Amino acid sequence: MDSLNQTKCLANAFFAVLVVVAVFPARVSSPPACPGIHIKIVDIRNDTGTIGCALFKSPEGFPLDFLRYASHMVVLKIQDAQASCDFVDVPPGTYALAVIHDENMNGKLDANWMGVPQEGYGFSNDAKAALSAPPFEAAEFSYQGQDLAMSISLHY
Repeated sequence: MDSLNQTKCLANAFFAVLVVVAVFPARVSSPPACPGIHIKIVDIRNDTGTIGCALFKSPEGFPLDFLRYASHMVVLKIQDAQASCDFVDVPPGTYALAVIHDENMNGKLDANWMGVPQEGYGFSNDAKAALSAPPFEAAEFSYQGQDLAMSISLHY
C-alpha cells in the first residue's frame, strides 16, 4: 500500500473512531473511594466559622492539643448548618475523635473565665465532658481499615 492510501486509511479509521465516540460516549466512572473514617457533624447551631475534626491515635494530647498530637486533622467551612469530615488512608487501630465549632476561627475552643466552652464541641462515642474534657478511653473506637461512618453531635 502506498503512502497516500495509508494516509487515507488512517484518516478513515480516525473518522470512524470519532463517530463511534460521538454516538456512544464512553462511560466515565469515578475511581473507587478510598476506605476511611467518615464523620457527619450534627446539631451545628449556625454557619459561622469552621468545623475542626481531630483524629487521635493515643491519649497523648487528647483532645485539646490537637496541633501537636492529632494524627489527622480536617478543618472546613460550614454550609447550611451541615458539615462532614472524611479521613482516608488511615491505618487500622484504636482512635478517638474531637470536633469543635470554631465560630470565631481562632483555631481553638473558646471558654469563659470559668473554663466553660463557649463554642460547640463533641467527641466520638458521644463521650461526655463534665468538669473537663473526657479521657481518650471514653471516646476511643476501633477502626479495622474499612469504611466507618459515624455522627458526632455538637454541644454548646
